[in-house]
Amino acid sequence: MEVKQVYVAPFTVSGLQVRTHNSAEQSAETAKIGPMWGRFYSEGLMERMAPQPAGSPVYGVYSGYESDASGAFDVTAGMAVEEPAPGYETINIEGGRYLVFEGSGPMPDAVINTWQFIWNYFETNPQAKRRFAADFEAYTGPESVAVHIGIV
Repeated sequence: MEVKQVYVAPFTVSGLQVRTHNSAEQSAETAKIGPMWGRFYSEGLMERMAPQPAGSPVYGVYSGYESDASGAFDVTAGMAVEEPAPGYETINIEGGRYLVFEGSGPMPDAVINTWQFIWNYFETNPQAKRRFAADFEAYTGPESVAVHIGIV
């Protein structure tokens, strides 16, 4: 998987949010991310978030990190918005340097495999330091995702 570095301008995402940790997501009984995404799509939130910038992808935002990849964090399923959407959580994505990891294939396996690659990447590349501010998945098609990880 090719890893590229990009600069991302700040933007805002509104949507549904849960607080979880990676160990909880390993079991269907305690997982929160999958059910949140199910609600996002079943309630048609893509169409209800307004006003959106033209051509905005769907975003999965990871923020509110307790510590690092082993601590609790927030996950928001949402859309980029020009102003906060009433009744939904709103996250401001910081501008800055991000590493981009692209995955493709049937979901959710493509995004799960991409995250496994990301965790391995940071274990084997200690010179790359994560910010742990806000990272995000941009769903650029029905079977493609670009995961952006903020770096210092």
